[in-house]
Amino acid sequence: MNVLLIIPAYNEQDNIERVIDTVKKDCPQYDYIIVNDGSTDNTEAICKAKGYHYVSHPVNLGLAAAVQTGMIFAHNNGYDAAIQFDGDGQHDPDYVYNMACEMEKGYNIVIGSRFVDKKKPVSLRMLGSNLIQLSIKLTTGKTIKDPTSGMRMFDKKMIKKLAFATDLGPEPDTVALLVRGGATYSEIQVEMHDRVAGQSYLNFSNATNYMMRMFVSILILQWFRKG
Repeated sequence: MNVLLIIPAYNEQDNIERVIDTVKKDCPQYDYIIVNDGSTDNTEAICKAKGYHYVSHPVNLGLAAAVQTGMIFAHNNGYDAAIQFDGDGQHDPDYVYNMACEMEKGYNIVIGSRFVDKKKPVSLRMLGSNLIQLSIKLTTGKTIKDPTSGMRMFDKKMIKKLAFATDLGPEPDTVALLVRGGATYSEIQVEMHDRVAGQSYLNFSNATNYMMRMFVSILILQWFRKG
């Protein structure tokens, strides 16, 4: 299977070398593309100096636009599958092969899940995850154990949808919409690392707003969207 790792990167100068070194070491059979999303630090300079495969946005357009750029690249170059892969080192490339093998069984979406055979810890963040899981169950009849996982692989059919749709960002509400529209999915157990350097935008306030936005989108807004 011809797989592309889409690596959005915004101000990841302290992480990007380690991420790419690990990708090259652990899954050299797959291609990658860094989408430098208008970084204001040295991310682009590092990519250029190291000869990494990358494209750049002239300004910061956000995660959805960065992933869409990657999906357009995947579609235009005929990839069988594309995986959203964090540029901060939280995702482990060791699992990409297993996800690709799972997709070869015929699934449209394969999710790298932290909770296939492990229980969720008790925390406010996991409470939000449970609310999103419940909203997906109510609207699709399906259970996704780790709906907020950003490690998601999409097949060629889904790549085309994500490349050219205007409202399908890389979020749980999009996964719910695709599943409601008939997309098949599977989850495989993965482990995720803590961010080593830099800061995540998901502080407590942002995380709470994000969870509630997803909850409302899945329960209400998705009925007005096309999957």
